[in-house]
Amino acid sequence: MSYRTTQLRVRRTQFRIANVHLSLARPHHRWIALVHDARRVMAAAFLAVACLLGSAGFAPAARAQGVELPSIVAKRQDGGVVLDFVANLTLSKAVEEGLRHGVPVYFVAEATLKRPRWYWRDERIARVSRSWRLSYQPLTSAWRVSLGAFSQSYPSLEEALTTITRIAHWRIAESGIDPGDRYYVDFQFYLDSSQLPPAMRLDISAQSEWKLGVERTLPVD
Repeated sequence: MSYRTTQLRVRRTQFRIANVHLSLARPHHRWIALVHDARRVMAAAFLAVACLLGSAGFAPAARAQGVELPSIVAKRQDGGVVLDFVANLTLSKAVEEGLRHGVPVYFVAEATLKRPRWYWRDERIARVSRSWRLSYQPLTSAWRVSLGAFSQSYPSLEEALTTITRIAHWRIAESGIDPGDRYYVDFQFYLDSSQLPPAMRLDISAQSEWKLGVERTLPVD
């Protein structure tokens, strides 16, 4: 074999190796695409792990919200009917954030006194309601509760809510109560979203965090 033939074969081998290396080289945009694909795979894996942890009970606890009525009594007094109630009110995060951003919130208590009738629909004897306006004053960091012309400020939200959720000797019927008849009260306490600013009513119509309320029917003692 001549020296020229050997040199030619070596050159051909180098050329083939060079071709292989060129085929392995990828354009810059293809490397970017590969990086993005890897990120998507990692995100999907992270989401799958989070779902598994949540189903196993490792997810963070949701904030409780709502209204409870641990105590409510309606009784006869001086020819009429009075109502006492204590409610436990826990605001949702959305409601509290709205308050801190200057949105006043209204809570309403309604009581309807009725007398049952077997021959027709029950007779409504009286119906009363109270509406509290709860607002936050950022300049003084105080919470203000208004009931009609009466207003009072409180240093904490808990103290302000205590004023709203406790009523003693609320007279729901002044007179006309027959001692021999039976009566009952339909009671409800709720956040009145109809008194919010118009722009907010559309946004919160489908949000459960703004639907706070409780209903109860109880006999008059």
